Amino acid sequence: MGEACPEPIGLRRHTVRLEAHRPEWAGLYAREAARLREAIGDLVADIQHVGSTSVPELPAKPVLDIAVALPGGGDAGPLIRPLEGLGYINRGDAGADGGHLFIKESAPDVRVVHLHAVARDDPQWQGYLGFRDALRRDAGLRARYAELKRSLAEDFQNDRRSYTAGK
Repeated sequence: MGEACPEPIGLRRHTVRLEAHRPEWAGLYAREAARLREAIGDLVADIQHVGSTSVPELPAKPVLDIAVALPGGGDAGPLIRPLEGLGYINRGDAGADGGHLFIKESAPDVRVVHLHAVARDDPQWQGYLGFRDALRRDAGLRARYAELKRSLAEDFQNDRRSYTAGK
């Protein structure tokens, strides 16, 4: 994923558009995770692909969600410079609403990655992994969640905040 936006990913800020799951999202994550490990691997306890692009058969906004677990007290400060070197923009600490957020864009206001940095002992970390894993293993839950996402996407095409709150 360098500066350019690969074809299967990218969404204008504030908008909501769902796409059928694309297998290539896993490869895009793997390449980005390798870059992250090289740049910040010694500063984080774990790096995980989370969100709907990490769940086969689930429609998703074409934006990768990546969660990194921070050791100790969960200070994201040391990540800022190395992530900026990879093209990430520091959006600040959203606390319990997603941790410290960094975004990567392919063009102004076209998001390709949301990176959430949270302390490993923060309930958000277990929430990211637990929800992803439940969706991966439970077809019924996945189908109900997909229907909720479709309904919300229809209602909130240009209001991502309301779409996210509805989920």
